[in-house]
Amino acid sequence: MEIDIAGYLGAVERSVSELEVEGQTARAVTIARTFATTVDDLWDAVTNGERIPRWFLPISGELALGGRYQFEGNAGGVITECERPSLLALTWEFGGDVSWVEVRLSEDGPGRARLTLTHTMRMSDQWETYGPGATGVGWEGGLLGLALHIERPDEPAPDEAAFTASEDGKAFYAGSSEAWGEAAVASGSDPAAARAAARRTTAFYTGEPEAPA
Repeated sequence: MEIDIAGYLGAVERSVSELEVEGQTARAVTIARTFATTVDDLWDAVTNGERIPRWFLPISGELALGGRYQFEGNAGGVITECERPSLLALTWEFGGDVSWVEVRLSEDGPGRARLTLTHTMRMSDQWETYGPGATGVGWEGGLLGLALHIERPDEPAPDEAAFTASEDGKAFYAGSSEAWGEAAVASGSDPAAARAAARRTTAFYTGEPEAPA
């Protein structure tokens, strides 16, 4: 499967913000992009238990307001808001930590729909080490899968391990990590620290040694 890595990276908008949650300092990572489909179809792709595994991960549970979901080998949580076809909010519970995800959908012209995902989390050692890429790169990989699913609904999703090991995969993760580092700089983070965190994120995803500054 040929993938236009530069095109996918360029289609994404990224931002980072600081806020307070329950009296604690938190960070919000926001990722957005437009898809060549309708809002109704995009809503179905991100909420239909039969379609989600075709672009993200196998999912189980009660996919309804107040229901508890579980991604196989990953996070679970509770669906806290569900307003078809524009708003989905849920807790994201993984490794003993709880954070919050909000997904908003809107029209972006004829036959085009925009998805904006915000993941809010308390400050942690992971953030200090990897910066926003700790969360942003993973979600960007998910939106790459979603874009491929929307564009090529009859094709199977790329094998994750094979993609990660490929030159395309390495270019994707390096480009995404660097872009999240620059998003951190734009939010006011120290440039040297943000770019160092981005290099660590690239090394984490690609399995290659951290590049020198």
